[in-house]
Amino acid sequence: MASQDWFDKDFYKVLGVDKGVSAADLKKTYRKLARQYHPDSNPGDAKAEAKFKEISEAYSVLNDPEQREEYDQIRAMGSGARFSAPGTGGGGGFDDVFSRFGQGRGQQQPGFEDIFSMFDQQGGGFGSGRFGQTTGGFRGFGGPQRGADVTARTTIDFVTAAKGETITLQGEDNVPFKVKIPAGVSDGQKIRLRGRGRRSPDGGESGDIVVTVAVRPHPVFTRDGLNLRVTVPVTFTEAALGATIEVPTLGGDPVRLRVAPGTPSGRVLRVKGRGIESTKGSGDLLAEVQVAVPAHLDDAAREALERFQALQPKENPRADLMSKAR
Repeated sequence: MASQDWFDKDFYKVLGVDKGVSAADLKKTYRKLARQYHPDSNPGDAKAEAKFKEISEAYSVLNDPEQREEYDQIRAMGSGARFSAPGTGGGGGFDDVFSRFGQGRGQQQPGFEDIFSMFDQQGGGFGSGRFGQTTGGFRGFGGPQRGADVTARTTIDFVTAAKGETITLQGEDNVPFKVKIPAGVSDGQKIRLRGRGRRSPDGGESGDIVVTVAVRPHPVFTRDGLNLRVTVPVTFTEAALGATIEVPTLGGDPVRLRVAPGTPSGRVLRVKGRGIESTKGSGDLLAEVQVAVPAHLDDAAREALERFQALQPKENPRADLMSKAR
């Protein structure tokens, strides 16, 4: 924005607010006007688009406390002033309007850079975006921009991921914040905390905190969607003759399962409703039978197995495999 506009334009009047308007009321008024004059709500209406730019320009200045203070000071200081070359008879020139900026310096009258150096101390300056330039938002027309998201990571144990829990994390500003871990969260899942990220630089919505969850492996259970898997060893005789065995559950009492006679290694026994419980539903417990082969046999056991080998049917369990492989 040219500096002349700070004298010519009454931003408070543009937004229809008093000079002492609070930041909250200013934001409320701007949003109402922005919705009314937004180009999407007024397609092809050049007047509405111009009005939208005008109110966005006014808000971008008045919403920034530093710019608002500078604007008020310049308006009060230069009320009725106009920029014109000295000696043209059209009112005071730059030296007349801003002579107070050079008083007491013991220097010559300031030039362009001296006059506006106060506005450029933080890299703002003209054309940089500080003086009424738009900051993004509604298709670049100057609506307030959204604050940045903040990312975080946390590692939780398997049971916490399955059951859910509220945990406390340390923010980037060293301020702790709470995160509700939903039941059934999976490894690598992201949890978004709306509006808890960095603030908007110009009164828009705050960003989010996005927490990526890592889940430590469990020594016994693994996840298969909402199902829990567990490998259950059984003896050769239990698999061959049948048996009733106990199977662990996650955080609960064991369940008893019937292993049918002749159960092969790798068969899966299902326990309904004993998997992961979440808002998406409940899973099952899948117990995979694994025949455990004894590593050491005494003489009596070895003799018994040899007698069994002599009596068992003369079948080759790999015959079908070899046939299919040809």
